[in-house]
Parts: sequence; C-alpha cells; structure tokens
Amino acid sequence: MRSIGEMARDSGLGVSALRFYDRAGVLVPAWVDPVSGYRWYEPGQLAEARLLARLRRAGTPLADIRLVLASWAGADTDLVRKLLTAHLRRLEQGLSDARSEFSALRALLDQRENHMTSLRTATVRLNVAAPELGAALDTVRFAASTDPDLPMLGGVLFDIEGESLHVVATDRYRLAVARAGVTGHEGSRVQVIVPTPLADAMRALLHGEGPMRFLLDGGRVALEAGDGQVAGQCLDHDFPDYRRLLPQAGDRRALVEVADFRRALETGPVRSDETGTHDLSVLRVEDDGTVTVCADGDAGDPGRVAVNRAFLLDALAAAGRDRLVLELTAPTAPIAIRRPDDEGGFSILMPFRLQD
Repeated sequence: MRSIGEMARDSGLGVSALRFYDRAGVLVPAWVDPVSGYRWYEPGQLAEARLLARLRRAGTPLADIRLVLASWAGADTDLVRKLLTAHLRRLEQGLSDARSEFSALRALLDQRENHMTSLRTATVRLNVAAPELGAALDTVRFAASTDPDLPMLGGVLFDIEGESLHVVATDRYRLAVARAGVTGHEGSRVQVIVPTPLADAMRALLHGEGPMRFLLDGGRVALEAGDGQVAGQCLDHDFPDYRRLLPQAGDRRALVEVADFRRALETGPVRSDETGTHDLSVLRVEDDGTVTVCADGDAGDPGRVAVNRAFLLDALAAAGRDRLVLELTAPTAPIAIRRPDDEGGFSILMPFRLQD
C-alpha cells in the first residue's frame, strides 16, 4: 500500500489534488484509516494516478476525466480517443480565438496616441530622510519582479508628488507600497523606475540618520549622502498605474501577532496549487477577529481565501512590525497586509483558486 504522500510524489499529483479527486469519486483510495482519516492506495492505482496527472496538466474537464479513466482499461479505445480529440479541438479553437483577440488588442495599442509629456525628461532634486527611505525600500523590495520577459516590472517605482515619495514594486502576484516624506520638490508628479540592483545599492547607502539627496536628470538617477553616491540609469519603461490596483478596505479585518501567525503558517496545513508547484495556506477570518489557517476538512467554506504561503511569509517579514492587519474580502479578491500604525505602507497578495 502507498501512503498519500508517496502517491503524490510518484504520480505528479499534489496531496490536495489527490484529496480532491477522492472527494469527487474519481480516484478513491483503497483504504482510509477510520481513526486518522489517512488515505492509502494500492500499487496498481499508481498508473491510474499518473494518467490522471497527464489529463489534469492538459486541462481536461472533470467530466471527461471520469469517462477516460472508466474506459482506459477496456478493449474498445474508441471513446477515449474521441474524448481526447474533442478536448484537443477545444484547446485549438480557444487558442485561435485568443490569437484573434490579442491581434485586435495590439491594433488598438498601435492606434493610441500618447498625449502625456514624457516623465523621463524631468529634472528633480529633493531631500529625503535616510531612515524613511530605507524602511520604504525594505517594505517593497520582496515584491519586485525577476521575470526577464517583463522588464518594466524589474525595478522599484519612485512616484514623487508634492511632499510624498511613494515606493512601489510588483511582480503581478504581489504588490507592495510604502511612503516617505520629501522636501524640495515643487513641480508636477514625476515617476521613474529604478532598476532593482540600483535600488539595492541605494539601500546600502542608507545607513545614517541624516538627510539624503535624491537627484533625477532625464534618464539618470542618483542618491547622495555626504561623500557617498550611487547613480545609474532608470528603466526606459512606464510602470502600470498601481493606484488602480489598490484594494478597498476589506470587510473582514484581523489584527495578528506576527510571530504567532508565522508559526501557524509554517506548522499548519498546506495545500497545493493546480500545478502542484506552490504551497498554499488557506485563511479564514473568524467572527471574533482571529485568523484560522484552515485544514483540508474545511472544504466548501465560502469565507476561505487561499494564498501562496511563501509570498505571505515574505510580506510579513518585509512589513517590519510585531503586529499587522490582514484584510480579506472574498476568495477571488486580493489579501491586504497593512501596518496598524501606517496606512501608507502595505502589500497585497493575489489569491489562488481552490480546486473544490
């Protein structure tokens, strides 16, 4: 007999996926311990699980998966072949439709006229406190993208307006925003993307208590402190309008002790995402304002929100507070992690769709 962990390792299906297919009656374990509820599988079920994993990776609908598995061992393979062919045809049609829509979108982009004055020709000189800028960079650095196909996200946005400097980073799955006060800027709003290595070099310079001088001249940006300076070229891209991505205040808020919450995440139950590559923590804010890390047995609860556990742990560490506020709105809405003493510094994490 194979344990569920061994079955997951050898089949390519995550533990949570095996549980889902058990509940769906698609791949039922040979024996379930009546006391612990632990699932055990016969050796012959491994081949079926591997077949199921292939169908899953191909995006086969659950109804078709049932029929394929039920017909796979039979002498007549005609039904299986017809089901696979029909699904492939749907995928090809969907790809064709997507190509058509993207072609139309590209044509719209080509037709657009940019009436905005280029921000990359601005000249800015301002002062910012080293501790504030350092804390802001620490808050957002974890969310910067490392995807080479999205170079416009491979840096930290410096958004300067009035006496505020908003520092922003996102990799699509998470977004972090922090604020620092500035003086000396009286012009219009200016945005520049500082490449991540340059932002890291700036952070290393921020070890004192005094004011820093931030300089922008066209496409070149510099940070000065006494006799020290780091400088380099900004990224020649436009950052997405992050203000449109900011969440509304969640209707379910919880004040968490970060150390206790970290332990609950690190030792609590996890699930796998649909690809089996990420560990998910499933959260629920209780009526008394506490946060529960849900077990698999909580299936069907509409108040649950699933999030990448590693991303959540990174966000907790980056916030730099002993207490944080978690805001949950809906299973499909982003999770917000806010500082109780600073509404201007927060991060959001995109949720994952649960399989059940």
